[in-house]
Amino acid sequence: MKRLILAVAGTIAGLIALLSFQTHAGPAAVGSLPAASLGPVPSPATPSGRAGAAAGTGPSPPSAGPVTTLGQAVTDQYGTIQVRIVTVGRQIRSVSFAQLVGDEELSDLINAQAGPLLLHRTLIAQSAQIDTVSGATYTSDAYRQSLQSALDKAAGR
Repeated sequence: MKRLILAVAGTIAGLIALLSFQTHAGPAAVGSLPAASLGPVPSPATPSGRAGAAAGTGPSPPSAGPVTTLGQAVTDQYGTIQVRIVTVGRQIRSVSFAQLVGDEELSDLINAQAGPLLLHRTLIAQSAQIDTVSGATYTSDAYRQSLQSALDKAAGR
């Protein structure tokens, strides 16, 4: 009898704890969409220890400045995603969302969790060839499509 009372009390306490648990405050506001960027990248050093030109050659050509490119807005069955990238040459220096809009609260929650992971993976891979975020397949696919369109535009394709 004592075991039954303890089991019921434990189950009730567990349900109360589970139902009162909140994962986060809610979906991100439009003004606070996630973004990721690389810090400044130093020039490669030459064998002489100087940055820039190698011994016996002229100065290196000026590098291209940062270029901001907006990917196409991709709408799937759960919302709309649009990516903005900043590139220097062929390197992705920063990536952010121009749009990350879900069609319901659950979509916004999934986007809020998947968004930063997708941005981080982009900077590591330096391409649109990134893994899908578990539980956010449609978000990941739409993100990759928008990112690839931005990369294509930045490369002049």
